[in-house]
Amino acid sequence: MKKALLILLVLPLMALGQEEERGRIMAFMEFTVKQGHSAQFEDGMKKLKACYNDNGGEDGWTVWKRVQGEGSVYNVVSAMDNWAEMDEVDEGWKGCYNIIRNFTAPHVEKVKRSFARQLPKWSQKNHEGPHKLVQVSSFIVNNNTLFSEAIKEYIDIMTEMDEDLSGYWSYSMGVGKDGADYTLASFYKDYAALDETSNLFEKYEKANGKKKADEMRDRMKKAGEKWSEAIEDSWGYIWERKPELSN
Repeated sequence: MKKALLILLVLPLMALGQEEERGRIMAFMEFTVKQGHSAQFEDGMKKLKACYNDNGGEDGWTVWKRVQGEGSVYNVVSAMDNWAEMDEVDEGWKGCYNIIRNFTAPHVEKVKRSFARQLPKWSQKNHEGPHKLVQVSSFIVNNNTLFSEAIKEYIDIMTEMDEDLSGYWSYSMGVGKDGADYTLASFYKDYAALDETSNLFEKYEKANGKKKADEMRDRMKKAGEKWSEAIEDSWGYIWERKPELSN
């Protein structure tokens, strides 16, 4: 989603360095909807999507609704390759101001805007979608060096065990004082997938023997100790994708 959409949605309501491979920039618009106004807000979002597409708009976005927690919260997520895309004018939004003013803004209590950059080297390589759910875990870090070491050790262990990494990492850009430094997004095809469990060490032990498996367990434990020391706070939410609002 380009700057046009970010501005249009907010207007009526009036960094962290990394040496990792540069991933895409993620843009988030989090809407807390007034109590009892979810249906009206979603109807407005559908009208906005139709207006944009009727105007020949070509950008895409995904809308997620938070499953648990206080209030009715939606997150509009889009991606761009670089900041220069924010300078582009998207004619697809031409004529859509009145829809926002009349059909979405009146139902919104507050809006939070944020950006993050993906960390491909920290993230799983295989991605099959679209998914129904995403579990987003957020972390405030008090020791970035120790945190990065723990992640690197985890990646080394998973690579040696011939396992894909778990989830998709990103780091926040220009985060507020109470915002997360890093987030981990784990996708699920449906709610039943949340019940599925697997023990990688048991699988590894069957293939390589108990001695090697115990070595891996010990390495993972030490990485976990570094992780715990580096984390100041953490929290998480499950979000459900709203395909009818996404583009």
